[in-house]
Amino acid sequence: MLAVNPAGSVAPRRTFHAYLDVAIVVLVLVGTNLIAHFTTVWASIATVPIAAVLLVVLANRRGLGWAELGLSPKQWKTGSLYALGAVGVVLTVVAIGALLPLTRPFFMADRYATVSAAIVASMIVIPLQTVIPEELAFRGVLHGTLGRIYGARGVFAAGSLLFGLWHIASSLGLTAGNVGLSGFLGGGLFGQIVGIALAVVATAAAGVVFTWLRSRSGSLIAPIALHWSLNGLGALAAALVWHASVS
Repeated sequence: MLAVNPAGSVAPRRTFHAYLDVAIVVLVLVGTNLIAHFTTVWASIATVPIAAVLLVVLANRRGLGWAELGLSPKQWKTGSLYALGAVGVVLTVVAIGALLPLTRPFFMADRYATVSAAIVASMIVIPLQTVIPEELAFRGVLHGTLGRIYGARGVFAAGSLLFGLWHIASSLGLTAGNVGLSGFLGGGLFGQIVGIALAVVATAAAGVVFTWLRSRSGSLIAPIALHWSLNGLGALAAALVWHASVS
């Protein structure tokens, strides 16, 4: 009679639970995205932050440590150094883009037509409703759960692709509200489809950089800083461009 090795069943069981964790995270993200973009205004405000916090709590209870989630205090110093470097690079690029006549129209998003709206968006709405929740969900929970199954390439590829697809719904009216994009792609159906595709590609590429910062620094501070600088500084630049164009 063959002896049964109790340890032999542990690895398959752990693997199954790891895949189950990834599936649950992805399903929660899909449901969150649909609720946030296709239901009520209040749902669009609260759904993503609430879902991100719940995912962190659930992942931690499922065994992901704070280091796996990018939330370990031990990595705060390294994360902050990478964060300063990332913000400095984005600030330089945004300033050059806003000053050059060729790229300036792409900053003219009508939702940031006033400086006050841009300040509120960049300092409150963007960090609390978009940047921090998305980084908690993608570079925190999703990164940690994927890391238990796949190697670094899998984490980069799957995490970045899902981050790009996450932005389909938010890109539906992208070309209509941006002077530069509507002038370049047109305002018709074809322009909208191309705009969405470009947004998915761009955000997936950004996801690769965010993931690199998360992996390199071991902390969510760095990708949060880069993510905010791309959105927040972009909003402030848009308001300044609008203000300069009408004055």
